[in-house]
Amino acid sequence: MYLERGRLEELEAQRLSPYAQLSRDSRGRIHEEPESRYRTAFQRDRDRIIHSAAFRRLEYKTQVFVNDEGDYYRTRLTHTLEVAQIGRTIARALWVNEDLVETICLAHDLGHPPFGHAGERALDAMMAEHGGFNHNHQSYRVITELEHRYPQWAGLNLTRETLYGIAKHETNYDLSRVAGLDPVMRGSLEAQIANITDELAYNAHDLDDGLNADLFTPQDLQQVEIWRELCRRLDWHGWQIDEITRHAFIRELIGVLVDDVLRTTEQNLERVQPQSVTDIQRQPQNLVGYSQHVGAMNKALKQFLYENMYTNYRVVRMQRRAERFIEQMFTAFAEDPRQLPKECQEEMKARDMYRVVADFIAGMTDRSALLEYRRLFDPMMRP
Repeated sequence: MYLERGRLEELEAQRLSPYAQLSRDSRGRIHEEPESRYRTAFQRDRDRIIHSAAFRRLEYKTQVFVNDEGDYYRTRLTHTLEVAQIGRTIARALWVNEDLVETICLAHDLGHPPFGHAGERALDAMMAEHGGFNHNHQSYRVITELEHRYPQWAGLNLTRETLYGIAKHETNYDLSRVAGLDPVMRGSLEAQIANITDELAYNAHDLDDGLNADLFTPQDLQQVEIWRELCRRLDWHGWQIDEITRHAFIRELIGVLVDDVLRTTEQNLERVQPQSVTDIQRQPQNLVGYSQHVGAMNKALKQFLYENMYTNYRVVRMQRRAERFIEQMFTAFAEDPRQLPKECQEEMKARDMYRVVADFIAGMTDRSALLEYRRLFDPMMRP
């Protein structure tokens, strides 16, 4: 006999902490519908995200290196999967809802345009007088408006807990107000885990990709305290790093960061003694975080990557090329919207033209954006 939803919910309630988000306590969905017989509400949310068109497109969207740079480097999809895996590990160790953490992690980058942050900067600049563009806000719009899979409503009709978790993904853009949430209230512990795991995974795999691409060397990294700590832990004193050793460093780095998050968060929970989700949300600061020392080391690593990877001439050339593609495509579509597909032209009857253009471009992969660019500007390319 398979487990039905009611029994799964009972097991959650028996096993998880009093401040965990329980599936049975979900505030439901915007549009009422019967729940699954053998999946909890958050498991169903996860499955809807995985089956969405936006999730599939992440495979060919840039993380740092454009898709045509090589097969090894991370994409938005592999980054997302790494975030979800680490997020589940932390959630399980802290006795909170790992299904909800995984769901938020899987959805957090759905709104990223092609060519990573370069594409986002270009779209934001082109939309400066029309509301701007932010990938976190776009992710929220993807799951609430832009995915079309059901005849009754737009979006994926996810639970409010998942929507709130995505809306509370920390950003300079005030997404809380856009989503109708109290900006003072913290995210749930599950949302906080998803948030810190995104940055954790980002730093770890960018270090891996940067070393693999020879953008910097182990000698360059000697200035970074956390690298010296990793060398000490691994008893490594070499100058040339091979593939196996590089993997060992990345595993150790993730281990150091996860261990510190767990210890620090446990200490914060013991200090606050929360007894409900609301107790977590009313705290003046997030409870999920690093210790002061490890946080400072991680910040220094992030600064090193900015100075030696994100501003490396090879990466900058890729970014500038990508920005030109986006800017020129946006201008061409905005000047003559008849070049857009018929469905986009229909949307313009009810929505702002510039937002429709931005949505169309944001939904592209690196490959489809390059192809669309050629269709617009290459005289030898069939339209």
